[in-house]
Formats: sequence, structure tokens, C-alpha cells
Amino acid sequence: MIELVPAAPTGSGASLVLRPRRAMSAGQFAVLFLALSLAMFLVAGYAWSRGNVFAPAFALLDAAFIAAVLRWVWRQGERFEVIALDERRLEVRRSARPGPDFVAHPYWVRLRVDGDEDGQRVLLACQGRQVEVGAFLSPGERRDLAARLERMLAAARRRGLDQRD
Repeated sequence: MIELVPAAPTGSGASLVLRPRRAMSAGQFAVLFLALSLAMFLVAGYAWSRGNVFAPAFALLDAAFIAAVLRWVWRQGERFEVIALDERRLEVRRSARPGPDFVAHPYWVRLRVDGDEDGQRVLLACQGRQVEVGAFLSPGERRDLAARLERMLAAARRRGLDQRD
């Protein structure tokens, strides 16, 4: 998901906030976990009544494993990237790091799109450094991101040149 955040009224820049799409809400994840656990414990109870004394212990371990995996999936959905751009600075920040991953003047930044239609990578490059942005987005969203970034970079370059005159 790509969200455009305009700058403050006095500023001329903007930010793109990139987030992965979520298939379910937190409540739906909890209902899914409860439904899976209930099914596991019903089967384990039946197996226990038929003489399998290890079935409840296995169901408990299985429920703990599924809870851990669902939590990991939920945490992956909390990631985000922020691409802040004005006429003097382009900055890429990721949720996992406190500082920026990439900082450059927009005039020198080059946008590259590598790969085929389904496996595109959107790269921002400057002075031998490059960073991939939007890796968790769908292919259509990456194409949209590349188009938006191209327009935003062109506008920032024009504003930067206008200010020098």
C-alpha cells in the first residue's frame, strides 16, 4: 500500500509511506488461531480417547508453533518504508532502523527498474550507492511506485533549478 503524505503548508516536499497489505485484521488472526486450536484439540481429544496418550501434548506443541508463526506473519505486516523528498534531499527510512538508509540530493538520484513484469525491483541510486524500495509491494504497486517516484523526482529537480535562478 502506497500512501502520499504532503509536506507541511510551508514546505514543498512530500513523503511516500509504503506498507505491505494485510490479509486479515488482528481480530481475524485471533479467530483463525482459535479455530485452528479448537480443531487440533478436538482431534487430539478423539485420538486420546482411542489410546494415543501423546496426542494432547502434540496438539499443545502444534498450537504453540502456529501461534508463533501467526505472530511472525503479523509482525512482518508492521514493516514500513518512508521516502521523503523535497528539492534538496531524498531520504529513505525503514521501520527496522533508527536512521536513514539512503540520503542523496534528488538532482543526482537515478531511478532504475530492474527485472521483468512480475519480478520488478525499484532501485534508487546515487554516487555508487543504491537502495531497493518497496520490495514487499505487489508487482502492480511497484510499477505505481516507480511512476510516482519518477514524477516526484522530476518535480523536485525542477523546483531545485528554479530556486537557484
